[in-house]
Amino acid sequence: MNMKKILIVEDEPSIALALEDDLRREGYETELAIDGEMAERRAMSREFDLILLDVMLPKRDGFEVCREVRRAGVDTPIVMLTARTQEAEKVMGLEAGADDYVTKPYSARELRARVKAHLRRSAAQAPDVHRFGDAELSLSRCELRRAGKVVDLSALEFKLLSAFVRRSGRLLTRAQLLDEVWGPGTHVTDRVVDNQVNSLRKKIEPDPAHPRYLVALRGLGYRFDGEGVTER
Repeated sequence: MNMKKILIVEDEPSIALALEDDLRREGYETELAIDGEMAERRAMSREFDLILLDVMLPKRDGFEVCREVRRAGVDTPIVMLTARTQEAEKVMGLEAGADDYVTKPYSARELRARVKAHLRRSAAQAPDVHRFGDAELSLSRCELRRAGKVVDLSALEFKLLSAFVRRSGRLLTRAQLLDEVWGPGTHVTDRVVDNQVNSLRKKIEPDPAHPRYLVALRGLGYRFDGEGVTER
């Protein structure tokens, strides 16, 4: 339930495969983007806990991708990967908004250590308790309370609600929800997503027939409109 998700942006197949294999063995979930446009689009979804971003990419280089992602307000940790060793290039990456810079060839052990360090730092900064209306969701305790009383949630409902509150105010398509909640490659219909959302509404909405928090956007997906207090 707490598996970290890493976006690997790398157009060289052998390097991408090695990164995916190594990170999956470490217990991370990975997704691959093979060009700058795909990387920017996926990064904007805010679905990832960390991004490994190559500099030399087709369509749009890593510096530009990093810059646009930061301009959009995405604060996901970004570690840039490059064969360039000049100090000016490293400075350019950091000024574009990267959190770290690793020069190829790098040792797998060092990269794993940097990934873990950035994920620990990001987790320490992330809010744990989300409040909306009379509800309080604790991500660390995997617990939802309403008016102080524990609400019984299934594992699927908890993952679904967590996905919504962490991206409050943003559209989440059914495809995005399927990837994050059910897992990549899961084959279920959109109706399954809708049914789970309806089930969750019964547990968090003051009036499930007229949703205040889980709002449907016809033909697009759902948005969580929680205007409550978020605590660390």
